[in-house]
Amino acid sequence: MRAPAVALFFLSPLVAEFLLGDFTVTMLPFLLLLAPMYGGAALVIREVARRTGRGWPTIVLLALAYGLFEEGITTQSLFNPDYAGAHLLDQGFVPALGIAVPWTLYVLALHTVWSITVPIALVEEVSGRRTTPWLRTPGLVTGCALFALGAFGTTMASYGMDQYLAPWPKLATVLVIVALLVVAAFRVPAPIRRPGAAPSPLVVLAVTLGGGALFMSTKWLPDAAGVPAMLPAFVVVIATILGWSRRDGWDGRHRLAAAAGGLLTYAWHSFTTQPLAGGGAVVTPVSHVFFALCAVALLAWEARRVARGAGARQDEVRAERS
Repeated sequence: MRAPAVALFFLSPLVAEFLLGDFTVTMLPFLLLLAPMYGGAALVIREVARRTGRGWPTIVLLALAYGLFEEGITTQSLFNPDYAGAHLLDQGFVPALGIAVPWTLYVLALHTVWSITVPIALVEEVSGRRTTPWLRTPGLVTGCALFALGAFGTTMASYGMDQYLAPWPKLATVLVIVALLVVAAFRVPAPIRRPGAAPSPLVVLAVTLGGGALFMSTKWLPDAAGVPAMLPAFVVVIATILGWSRRDGWDGRHRLAAAAGGLLTYAWHSFTTQPLAGGGAVVTPVSHVFFALCAVALLAWEARRVARGAGARQDEVRAERS
């Protein structure tokens, strides 16, 4: 089962950076440098969760821990007032915490949902082994090594931009919180079935698209409105999806609909962004269109695969009852 692992390894950075709009098609060779960090993390998170018999609550918490590790330790964008020249801490800065609340919530949600969770969901759904490990121990060790290499490279590249290094108490606090999130991920109670039937996959798609639109729109709102809107968009949608997933009838169509909402959110949002590198008057819009079409094509292919699987299961049920 190496193919799903390889697919996840490259899909994660493609979604996290290229579909988001940070890089254009001219920067695709850069994917090889991004994959160890993003893809390595997604692969390790997925494999560890499935090897221990855990489900999506564990994956989401580990994804949040990853986001905090990347932005608090490797890039240190949570603390660097001039990171990439973007002045990310200008709005909503809290001196007592040393962070800007809007940026912290925004970037951690991006990593939790889009960098890790959505790619895992998309690849798992068509892997043929959704809840079982894809790799043996050597493969998992390789994934860990690639992630470590990616984290080191990202740290060195970020430091090389402006030689910023956050004070050690801040870095230590991040590491403690990351450790607590990892512990919580493996102590979260097993899901309990809930009464009632799962909603239509179209409802799931509408909720995730609506939540994504609300979340992304917060960057155009003042802090007083943006932060209160950001939290429900992130927490409520995830809690709703996790709750629905425990109901009867929840299957691959629903899981794909939830992932599709996230993927399509990044696709439309990319048209509102300017790339960090490789942009131009022509290449930027062409890249947005190209990656958006790739996302739609991927979802269409997966939808056909999932529909065939659902049809086959229904035929089996009818045969058993006849």
